[in-house]
Amino acid sequence: MKMVAEQQYIDLYTECRSFIDDHSAPVLNAMRQQACDDLCRLGLPTQRLERYKYTNVAESFAPDYGLNLRHIPIPVNPYEVFRCDVPNLSTSLYFVVNDRFYDKALPPASLPEGVEVMSLAEAARKSPHFIEKYYGRLARSSKDGLNALNTMLCQDGLFIHVPKNTIVERPIQVINILRADVNLMVNRRVLIVLEEGAEAKVLFCDHAIDDHQFLTTQVGEVYVGENAHLELYELEETHVKSHRFSNMYVDQQRASTATIDSLTLHNGLTRNRTDVTLSGEYAETRMFGCVIADKQQHVDNNTLIDHRVPNCQSTELYKYVLDDEALGAFAGRVLVREGAQHTTSQETNANLVATDTARMYTQPMLEIYADDVKCSHGSTVGQLNDEALFYMRQRGIPEAEARMLLKFAFVGEVLDSIRMEPLRDRLHYLVEKRFRGLLSKCEGCKLCK
Repeated sequence: MKMVAEQQYIDLYTECRSFIDDHSAPVLNAMRQQACDDLCRLGLPTQRLERYKYTNVAESFAPDYGLNLRHIPIPVNPYEVFRCDVPNLSTSLYFVVNDRFYDKALPPASLPEGVEVMSLAEAARKSPHFIEKYYGRLARSSKDGLNALNTMLCQDGLFIHVPKNTIVERPIQVINILRADVNLMVNRRVLIVLEEGAEAKVLFCDHAIDDHQFLTTQVGEVYVGENAHLELYELEETHVKSHRFSNMYVDQQRASTATIDSLTLHNGLTRNRTDVTLSGEYAETRMFGCVIADKQQHVDNNTLIDHRVPNCQSTELYKYVLDDEALGAFAGRVLVREGAQHTTSQETNANLVATDTARMYTQPMLEIYADDVKCSHGSTVGQLNDEALFYMRQRGIPEAEARMLLKFAFVGEVLDSIRMEPLRDRLHYLVEKRFRGLLSKCEGCKLCK
């Protein structure tokens, strides 16, 4: 018999299929039944699975959350009441409210001709053959129960398309807002397609506005075409009642580059899966992560970089700072397949555990089936350096300030990987506030409690 945690969603889908279909698009609807069958077969991931052993998925999905299947509008114009400004950084700003792209008001047209940032459901109605070519191809419901659940229930999300040889100079900023009057489940989809020679920078900011329980599943599929260049930044600043499960899949073609930065500054429970496939020669991946957690927060990052062809390069660096009773987990696997000669890969996970009650699980992995490669991996788990603390206190720096400065210096390498200088400066400011125990509210935000 299926566990309640998954059966309630299967039953919901069976009973409400017409509502789900009516407020979505045929391309998305076409995959629902197969996804339901896959969820029935797979169930939600359990800790017996290697990639999920550090997070109890069923526990997060067991409560009875509300879902907005009838697409009832949320009475808010985020452009008027929400500000997430980064000083000196000019962006094209878009909002996704819960799982719906906000299209009641849009920023002034500032994107190059042919570039699209829009509702995924609307894009699927407008260009069904194009969306069908990409949707559900990387994030297969047959391989992961969370993919199956998301595909079964999601009705909308975000679509970004950059045509061939188009350069988007201004960063695209997408703010995901969680807002509700009751405990809410959100199933969101992201599809990004950069065609050959395209370039773009995309910044995602996740915020939870109301003081309710939120459960979010997000599945992202990212295609980086030949000689295309993508910078993708994800910043989570939600709250302790937020549970976030994100599966992102990236496919890179020949001579493409992808920089992926993930920063968790405030959360409840977060489980991020990031799979990158290097499908074309001379592709390069740079992946960075920064986690700051305290209280009883839980952050689990699980990554896979799949080198399928020769002459590719990957760099991966994740750093955690854990305080109080926080739990952190990192499992990073680099797979070098047979024939993927001349691969260069470096994977590092460094962790600072500030208390005896915080816990960190780290598992860097190399799996190599080629003989002409340069690959390395390693991890460290340690506490604050007593000698450095003593040195700083001898020079008149209070202990609390000294601890903050050492933590800040520890994550500096990840923050410095951010190529957009205004964003890098802003994150330095937010991280310092976070270490000082201040809730990093966005200046000018009228919704933050």
